[in-house]
Amino acid sequence: MLVLSRKLQQAIQIADDIEIKILGIEGDQVKIGIDAPKHIEIHRKEVFLAIQEENSAAAKTISVNALKGFLQGTEKKE
Repeated sequence: MLVLSRKLQQAIQIADDIEIKILGIEGDQVKIGIDAPKHIEIHRKEVFLAIQEENSAAAKTISVNALKGFLQGTEKKE
C-alpha cells in the first residue's frame, strides 16, 4: 500500500486520467474530489462490497434449468 500525505487543495494523480484532490478537512473527516473518466465506476468501499454481495447472491439463485433454457435458446439462434 502506498501512503501519501496531502494538504488542502493538493492532489494525487493516478495514471493519465484520474486525479484525487483534497477539498476540505473538518475534524476527523476529509472531503475528497475524484476526477475520472465516466466509464470508471467509483463507489465508497461499503457500497462496493454490498454490490459484490448482491451480485454473488444473484449468481447463486439462478437455477440450472434456467441456465439450460438460456443455453438452448442460444443454440437455436446459431
